Amino acid sequence: MGDAEETRPDLRGLVEYVARGLVDRPEAVEVREVDDERGITLEVRVAPEDMGKVIGRGGRIVIALRTVVRAAAGRAGRRVSVEIVR
Repeated sequence: MGDAEETRPDLRGLVEYVARGLVDRPEAVEVREVDDERGITLEVRVAPEDMGKVIGRGGRIVIALRTVVRAAAGRAGRRVSVEIVR
């Protein structure tokens, strides 16, 4: 593993940790990392009954999560987005 790999933040782990803390069924949380030409997308899947807890009223929770991930990724010189998927 190179130096860049060792110092790179674990954004997938961060998103999984936060999502598990928000939901009633943490065992159902899955975060998948998808690489494409625009950067990395972290796809978050939760139990259907927990979807609202991750999104939040008016989308506030998911907006805050995206802001934190974008800030951490920017410090590492990467472009990362977060999507909640069914």
